[in-house]
Amino acid sequence: MKLAAASVHPYRLPLRSPWLTAGASVDERCGWLLCLQDDSGRRAYGDCAPLPGSGGENAPAAAQALRSLLLPLIGLTARAALERLAPDGDCPTPVARCAVETALLDLLAQGSGMPLAAYLSGTRLRHGMCSAPPPPVRINAACGSLHNLGANDIRAACNAGFAILKMKVGVLAIDDEVALLQQIATVLPPGCRLRLDANRAWPDAAATRFLQACAKLPIEMLEEPLAAPDIDRLQALQDSTTIAIAVDESIRHLDGEALVGRRAVRRLVLKPPRHGGLLPTLALARQAGNAGVECIITSSLDSACGITAAAHVAAALDNGLAHGLATSAWLHEDTGSPPRIGRGLLLLDASPGLGFVPERQRRFLPLDALYCR
Repeated sequence: MKLAAASVHPYRLPLRSPWLTAGASVDERCGWLLCLQDDSGRRAYGDCAPLPGSGGENAPAAAQALRSLLLPLIGLTARAALERLAPDGDCPTPVARCAVETALLDLLAQGSGMPLAAYLSGTRLRHGMCSAPPPPVRINAACGSLHNLGANDIRAACNAGFAILKMKVGVLAIDDEVALLQQIATVLPPGCRLRLDANRAWPDAAATRFLQACAKLPIEMLEEPLAAPDIDRLQALQDSTTIAIAVDESIRHLDGEALVGRRAVRRLVLKPPRHGGLLPTLALARQAGNAGVECIITSSLDSACGITAAAHVAAALDNGLAHGLATSAWLHEDTGSPPRIGRGLLLLDASPGLGFVPERQRRFLPLDALYCR
């Protein structure tokens, strides 16, 4: 089967409340839903939505990249198109590349008759048998900023089955945030732990002071604590605490091989759009895992299409950790239905491919000019 058509559908999705990133406060998610169609009529999807302040390409660059990446692929088979797609390390527009790669992998997995997670993990479909659903994916609750949380919010997340609660820190004074964390710890049920994201808030001494003050609190991870991270500083900080230090947006500025090889931190936080696709993300996660560094797959506050794609990566990785994919509730509107969540687990079904279907009632913005046949 050969690629016959590509269409790009712009969208704008308002959020229920602002979302803080390392460099911006976001109140809506804007992007493009990519649809590829082969000559049998099969359709596949990818999500392209640069997140302001995340360090990826901006929206105009992503839009132009979709055109330049897609046009040469029409008329090729999905496998040939995937081989022709610019290598992830050579692509200056990783968010756009991720969208195109996702749609191509969706077509290939549909053609194989198995869910995308199984296709990514190399599972072989047994002759005459339906493929089973991918394994459930443990996820953390996305609670927002620490200073906006109350005891009832914590209880509600725990009662919903989440054992890991993630919240943003680094906004208030350190002593004030430690006091709030101590209050939360008093209502946290046994077995529940906190995951913190500082978005590069502190100089080295402040990060060390924060960790020392939190040493007896039920905190399992602190993400991006350092304002100016390098491998030596990160390793010194990790060596000073039993709490797992993680890097997210800083990965693009660091020597990845040295970071993993030295085990300077205990965890990497990986977003497929940042790394140019599902395959490079999974490859990096496996490389890190083999070196003893754990990996968390997370969302860039993506639409249902992007969340579903990231969930398939997490399911293919199947490392037992809680991943950051419970962000769909922050969207007031969406491009389709995100994966089901229950008792702290994200559940993918056995549908071949990505399993994403656009919302039929969704009113996308006017269709972009790109349409090839």
